[in-house]
Amino acid sequence: MDLKNLFSKISFDRKKEQPTKKDAPSHWIKCPECHALMFFKEVENQENICPKCNFHMRIGAKRRLEILADEDSFVEYDADLRPVDPLNFVDKKSYKKRLEEAKTKTGRTSSIVSGECTINSQPVQIVVFDFAFMGGSLGSVEGEKIVRAVNRAIDKKQGLIIISASGGARMQESTFALMQMAKTSAALKKLDAFKLPYISILTDPTMGGVSASFAFLGDIIMAEPGALIGFAGQRVIKQTIGADLPEGFQRAEFLLEKGLIDMVVNRANMKKTLSDLLIMFYKDSDQAC
Repeated sequence: MDLKNLFSKISFDRKKEQPTKKDAPSHWIKCPECHALMFFKEVENQENICPKCNFHMRIGAKRRLEILADEDSFVEYDADLRPVDPLNFVDKKSYKKRLEEAKTKTGRTSSIVSGECTINSQPVQIVVFDFAFMGGSLGSVEGEKIVRAVNRAIDKKQGLIIISASGGARMQESTFALMQMAKTSAALKKLDAFKLPYISILTDPTMGGVSASFAFLGDIIMAEPGALIGFAGQRVIKQTIGADLPEGFQRAEFLLEKGLIDMVVNRANMKKTLSDLLIMFYKDSDQAC
């Protein structure tokens, strides 16, 4: 046997055989808070909450609806609404290019998913932000979807839930985006006039123009544990006031302690909490009528 020819056919290029980090399957998740390594199924079964330290990991709109809505009850509306580029805005990339990339990444045309569902058999209009779409930024389409959700709530005499996860107003739309703060706030005032409940849920993060408008206008304002909530970032505030900030500043627990929100609710208990609140609000609404 010619051993020289035999071994010459064997490839020892290990670098070529190894999958890239992107292609290699990963079934393990590392908690950003306690750095514990966990099997991904274990985390999914815990509603994407770290079983070691209770850290609430960020989740997308689809996963959020799977957790909250009754099975097969969610019906999406206004999925055909698409943002335009009124300013022909360009920074490092054009706005149109960023929208295309966000659509490829998420499969959606905006940072909001809106529709109606039942939560433990309680009907409600629901709006969910997806932070994966341009940081959950608020633009003209997002504002329009919220207003239409308010109008549907009034027409069907249902409550409204908005789950925020946003960096604020979308700079690529400039004043068009900022005007959505007033537009959504005015619509929610109309909802209040019909004595219909609005529950605002603040998740990590809820910042900028979103926190400065509809996110803090709820009849009930609740947040997930550890959620970052505020207007400007801590570094900007510290530079502005020239003083150190308290520990845990802008976290959900700090805001609860200072009376800025009503409750901090674990994600695993969110569905029951929402259905209990809707039952209470609907009962009071019937009595008022």
